[in-house]
Amino acid sequence: MDYLSSIEMARRWGISDRRVRVLCAQGKIEGVERRGRAYLIPADAIKPVDGRRFRNYEISGQFLAMFSRIDALAEQLNQHRPLSPGELRRLQENFLVEYTYNSNAIEGSTLTLQETALVLEGLTIDQKPLKHHLEAVGHRDAFLFVQQLVSEKVKISERIIKQVHTLVLMDSPEDRGVYRRLPVRIAGAHQELTEPLKIAEQMQNLVSEFGKINLHPIEAAALFHLKFEGIHPFIDGNGRTGRLIMNLALMQNGYPPIDVKFADRKRYFECFEQYFDNNNSSAMVRMVAQYLEKRIVETIGILSSVGQTAHIE
Repeated sequence: MDYLSSIEMARRWGISDRRVRVLCAQGKIEGVERRGRAYLIPADAIKPVDGRRFRNYEISGQFLAMFSRIDALAEQLNQHRPLSPGELRRLQENFLVEYTYNSNAIEGSTLTLQETALVLEGLTIDQKPLKHHLEAVGHRDAFLFVQQLVSEKVKISERIIKQVHTLVLMDSPEDRGVYRRLPVRIAGAHQELTEPLKIAEQMQNLVSEFGKINLHPIEAAALFHLKFEGIHPFIDGNGRTGRLIMNLALMQNGYPPIDVKFADRKRYFECFEQYFDNNNSSAMVRMVAQYLEKRIVETIGILSSVGQTAHIE
């Protein structure tokens, strides 16, 4: 790995050498090596965002560098905005098919990625359950609704969660947007899910607490997801709805949505186990953050290539 001195990095970032050294000392730049009184900084290190962005948040030291890096990348992404209608459509279409496939596959859908794309185009896949067709269409419609909520700056509420669930559960009209009235258990899990009579109260408390929480938006979104799935308010569709609401929270804070991969489901479920068994949310926070960082980097790469192509043409 190539390294630069604090003076060289200060010149690159347009800030003082003293400021770079302070950032190194505070652990806000990852990969830094200390040699005596000098700091060696990875040449590809990302300039941390202005610390004032974090002054209203309670941030654990284990997340500080990670959140700083992601927010710096998010600022780079914002430099590409506003995007053209064509760019927005390209990004949305590419993401939506994979997101719908993965989110439904985690919950047991047998549609492949290619089949999901065909279903979203209006085609029917032979020998695949109608339920899985409806789940794909419902998830797409729910995500488009989430995007609309973001553009209209609508806050998360019980009503919004029920509306998202209503779209998700297209295949079960009688259960759409209705809190469950039966006790349920998650196969293989030790977690005691909320009793039906307590669901309404706990959902009200969850939404109220989320509106007042002073955690960094990434940690807040991950924690909301953990608590929502612990309540498990609906008879079906909790996972898909929960991931959509988590993305709504991220998008409301200027981040792109994330797509938890079907292939990564074991790690995803282990994040819940760590929270329910040990009250430790760090695994889920890191998973959400890592997915988010990867998505931002990929999006910047796509937009940069589009810009280069346009310049050449």
